[in-house]
Amino acid sequence: MLSQTTEYALRVVAHLASVKKAVTTHQIAIATRVPEGYLAKVLQGLSRAGLVFSQRGLHGGSSLAKSPAEITLYDVVQAIDPIQRIKTCPLGLKTHANLCAVHQRLDNAMNAAEEVFKGSTLADMLADPSPSKPLCDTEGAQGTVKRSRPVKLTIRKKKPA
Repeated sequence: MLSQTTEYALRVVAHLASVKKAVTTHQIAIATRVPEGYLAKVLQGLSRAGLVFSQRGLHGGSSLAKSPAEITLYDVVQAIDPIQRIKTCPLGLKTHANLCAVHQRLDNAMNAAEEVFKGSTLADMLADPSPSKPLCDTEGAQGTVKRSRPVKLTIRKKKPA
């Protein structure tokens, strides 16, 4: 249901919320295991949505633009790959003034996902008592991440549900 890019974005904001300071793209890539070349595109989308602030230069880096309590998972998902609700018959059938049973249930599932994401902030996620950190290794991130070539992104149209 969620794209790989959306999961990357969730890892990134979880990491930024946990470190509470500006960090470099390379540091984020290591901690979240997101390829650096692709990470730049993810950060751009988060920045355009007003969720992340990025500054270039010697003391630059990326940080959250709002407090973790003000950013919901829904905000992140919608910034990267918005959830597509089904409002009309995707088949274009004139006899379907209302959604059929299949499409109604699919839309109900989308609604349920939206509600869960809207009800979960980054602060909630970080406060979870689970011993596992959310979607990334925030403490002592070790290792390297391959520096990838520039990523050519292709935008594909979603097929109607």
